[in-house]
Amino acid sequence: MIDRRRVPELWHRLDVTVRDLPFGVLLLVASFLPGLRGNGTEVGGLPTQPLDALGGVAVVLQSLPLALRRRWPVLCLALITVGFAVDQVNGYHLIAGTALPIALLSAGSYLERYRRVTLLVLSVAYVPLAVVLHRRGPGEPVAEFVTFYLALTLAWGVGAWMRSARAAEAERRGRVADNARTAERGRIASELHDVVTHHVTAMVVQAEAARYLTAAPERLDQSLTAVSDTGRRAITDLRHLLDLLNPDHGTGHVSGPGSEARTPPVGRLLTLVEQTRRAGQPVEFTEEGTPATSTGSADLVAYRVVQEALTNALKYDHGSRTSVLVRHREGEITVEVGTDGSGSRAATPGGSGRGLAGLRERVDVLGGEFSADRRAGGGFVVRARIPAGSPS
Repeated sequence: MIDRRRVPELWHRLDVTVRDLPFGVLLLVASFLPGLRGNGTEVGGLPTQPLDALGGVAVVLQSLPLALRRRWPVLCLALITVGFAVDQVNGYHLIAGTALPIALLSAGSYLERYRRVTLLVLSVAYVPLAVVLHRRGPGEPVAEFVTFYLALTLAWGVGAWMRSARAAEAERRGRVADNARTAERGRIASELHDVVTHHVTAMVVQAEAARYLTAAPERLDQSLTAVSDTGRRAITDLRHLLDLLNPDHGTGHVSGPGSEARTPPVGRLLTLVEQTRRAGQPVEFTEEGTPATSTGSADLVAYRVVQEALTNALKYDHGSRTSVLVRHREGEITVEVGTDGSGSRAATPGGSGRGLAGLRERVDVLGGEFSADRRAGGGFVVRARIPAGSPS
């Protein structure tokens, strides 16, 4: 037995001609009912005539072509127009005549090409029909024919308005989709910048230091081990980013050195600080308060703030005393990272400025505050206040 809740879904899967056919069949049946004969559209005042074989043809031409109103609107309109002309000239006045304004509305809504030509041809064709009806009838005033023409034009106009509304909605949705793609590309670029820049900077600094340790095998081995561990961590974070971009990517368990939780929580800050220390940066880390059970995206943003600040410390103030302070308060996380300016610029590629700008955007999205300033005595300080508990 078919689930009633699936009926609308199954109906919309049908071809449009099948979905539009029932109304045409309804007009066909209604036109043959004795009680409704002669109660249809009447133009020109001709006396109602009994239904004959030609009338049956007029019924079919005005009703069944409605199945084509969306698939082939011009063909639908042409057939119904011919049937309507036969209907009115012979005085059948069929209920099926209701199909003409529906066909005009559908043509105005779904016709893509030759719209003006179609409207012009119909307008020209209406003139001889009106003349024939006026001569064969009791001499109805011309105003009646003009009024009927304006009513038909209104039906076309309503269809044209519906078409314009659909086009405007499609354009709006396209803009929304483009804006979403642009924003997503920006977020991806920020993630890539944070992951790659930090780890590669640390590896470059460690590799530069290793060049001067050839006479101290033990320290050289430690430095190369640090480079290897940093590379593994970079791979892990890149896998995490790929998982975000493609949920089907890397669904298996990541094992081996450097495998950690996919989403970097604030608890991983100790690992991040230790990695920076091994790159030759003396870092003092302080964490106050207890992390909330659910922080939404705040813990990830806090992690990225610290990561970017330590990356800049390695680049621009290498070897200086660096402090990292993270406070967990009710409803927010505050981060402060600073250097004292006693270090030197490391031999690493110059930055693009994307990192701090990306952090500011992330913090702003969560409704927080972000600042990055130089200290009077040298060095810099990065501060961020990040509301916690928002949905991730």
